Amino acid sequence: MRQQTPGTLGHMTEPRWLDPQERRMWRAYLRMQRAIEVALVRQLGDSGISRPDFEVLVPLSEAEGRTLRVRDLATWLGWDRSRISHQLRRMEERGLITREHCTDDARGTMVRMTDEGYAITVRAAPDQVATVRRVLVDLLSRDEIDQLTAIAERVANAAGYDQLPYPDN
Repeated sequence: MRQQTPGTLGHMTEPRWLDPQERRMWRAYLRMQRAIEVALVRQLGDSGISRPDFEVLVPLSEAEGRTLRVRDLATWLGWDRSRISHQLRRMEERGLITREHCTDDARGTMVRMTDEGYAITVRAAPDQVATVRRVLVDLLSRDEIDQLTAIAERVANAAGYDQLPYPDN
């Protein structure tokens, strides 16, 4: 597939294909990402919740009153309005969260974690952490963790995720 470069009216240029080293790195990254995701999804399945459920429940479990504004939760997760809305509807049907009107802003909606949502998070979290350690953290030295952190932050920033709030702890 050919791509036209801006400012070269009618002239086509070849894309900058990955060289062998870059291609190996890219494919290794994709394999690593998929392997970690599969391990985490499998572990959560054993706990009775989905990965998206857990992604919503963790920040709620850490929030004051286990409550966040839906808009802030969506921003924190990097999800669009449709995705967060559908996910919250499914979770509300299963009794993991409730939605309430925002008292500060009539247009806003708050999402609150239920006791059942908290209980399932508390049950799933230890095995989730053990899986993260088994498939990533414990395989790396402290220097490698620092390097991977720096690379991940730089890539996330380049992809536009530098504005997403994310706790440091």
